[in-house]
Amino acid sequence: MGSVASKQLERRKALSSEKKVLCDLNNSAGCQFPGSDYKPSDRKKWMGGLNLDKLHINKVVWPGTHDSATNRIGVPLITRPFAQCQSLSIYRQLIRGARLLDIRVNEDRRVCHGILATYNFDVVIRDLKRFLSETESEVVILEVRTEFGHKDPPDFDKYLVEQLGDYLIHQDDRVFGKAVSDLLPKRVICVWKPRNSAHPKGGDPLWSAGYLKDNWIDTDLPSTKFDSNLKHLGEQPPVTSRKYFYRVENTVTPQADNPVVCVKPVTDRIHGYARLFIAQCFAKGCADRLQVFSTDFIDEDFVDACVGLTHARIEGQC
Repeated sequence: MGSVASKQLERRKALSSEKKVLCDLNNSAGCQFPGSDYKPSDRKKWMGGLNLDKLHINKVVWPGTHDSATNRIGVPLITRPFAQCQSLSIYRQLIRGARLLDIRVNEDRRVCHGILATYNFDVVIRDLKRFLSETESEVVILEVRTEFGHKDPPDFDKYLVEQLGDYLIHQDDRVFGKAVSDLLPKRVICVWKPRNSAHPKGGDPLWSAGYLKDNWIDTDLPSTKFDSNLKHLGEQPPVTSRKYFYRVENTVTPQADNPVVCVKPVTDRIHGYARLFIAQCFAKGCADRLQVFSTDFIDEDFVDACVGLTHARIEGQC
C-alpha cells in the first residue's frame, strides 16, 4: 500500500511540473506564427475559400480528429467517459473544419475504441457523404483501421470502394504534388489499415498504411508528449519531399494506474497548447514538416490554427 501511495505522489508531482512547463513556455514564447491571425470565413468550406490552384496536397495542414467516431460510444456517465474522444458526430466535425478522420472498426463493421463498440460504420459513410454532397472543394483523408484485438471485417475493402465510388482519389505518389483543383471532383483519400487482410497496392482506389505515419507516445504527461511530438516531427523530411502523410496528435492518454482515467480531463492537459506547438515548430526549425495535426474534442480555434498556417504556406509567407 505504501509503495502505491508513494508512486501516486510522484506521478502527481510529475504532472504538476509538466503542466507548469507548458504554461511557462506559453507565457514566455507566445503562440504567434505565420497565419496565426487568419480565420476562415466558413469552416465548412475552408478549402474552397483558399486558392485551389495553389493549395497543393502536401502544403495542407490537415486538422484531424483522434478516435473520430466515439461521440456515442459506451453508456452515458458510466463507460462513455473512459472512451469518448469526440463529442460531435462525424458530420459536425467535418462542418467544423476537420479534414482527417481516424476510425477504428471491428469484425462486425462497428466502430470501436478498445473493447467498447458503438454504431455501424454505415453511420460514418452516411455523414461523410452528406458533407461531400453539400460542398464542392473539400478533400477528406479517411483513415480506417481494424482495432487492436479484433479481426478484419470481411470484404471491407470492397465495401469501402462500393460506398465511396467516384469520390475516391486512387493511391498514387504523384497526388502529393498536385493541387486540389487538379484532383476534383475526387475528394476522398481513404487509407485502409487491415490487420490480416491484403493491403491496397499502387493504383488501387484505397491507400495502404504506409501513407499515413505517426509516432504514438502513450503517456498522460503533457510536456512529455509535447516534446516527443516535436522530436519525432523534426526527424521527418519536409512535406515537399516526402510521399506520405505524417500525423502529430495533440493528445495525452489516460493511464490505467492513474486515479484520473476519463479522457476529457486528461487530454485537456495538452488540448489548449495546439497554437503553442505550431509556434514551437517554427522556433525549432521543423514547421516545414508539420502536415496532419490531430486532437481530441476538436474546436474552432484548433481548426483556425491549421487553416491559418495552410493559408500562409500557399501565400508564400513561410
